[in-house]
Amino acid sequence: MFDQGQLKLLVLHVLDAQPSHGYEVIRAIADLAGGDYSPSPGTVYPTLTWLEDMGLAEALAEDGGRRQYRITSEGRVQLQSRREHLDALLLRLREGRRHALARRAPEIERAMENLKTALRLRFTDGTPDTEALHRIAAAIDRAAVEIGRDTGSRVQAASEAAP
Repeated sequence: MFDQGQLKLLVLHVLDAQPSHGYEVIRAIADLAGGDYSPSPGTVYPTLTWLEDMGLAEALAEDGGRRQYRITSEGRVQLQSRREHLDALLLRLREGRRHALARRAPEIERAMENLKTALRLRFTDGTPDTEALHRIAAAIDRAAVEIGRDTGSRVQAASEAAP
């Protein structure tokens, strides 16, 4: 999901917004990615330790066994020096989030579940004959083409509207 150093930069960004526990950092990054990606604790906690070792973040007193981290002044300097990289990363995450939220539109999820249910019900009695398989595949292919046309027409309309 991230190139070398990008997760560290993103964790600093999260800590710059507010001091956070590791789990809160994980949730914040998952939110930035639109829920399609969530870094593992095995990635985030070593990153927090590394940031602490480098003096870019510090651990506050433990709260119920959980360490809360905050960015240091050195961490803010590092964040500012990499602002261009951070902005590009955040833009990429916003685009991914926008796409993820669109895929999870209730109408699309309902339609996809309807298709899965119809296929499951159709195959409960075993594999249909070859002719029926071809009809089912053709229906799905027609839907895919129609969906692709909708996307293509929006892209074409946008490019025609551009100066």
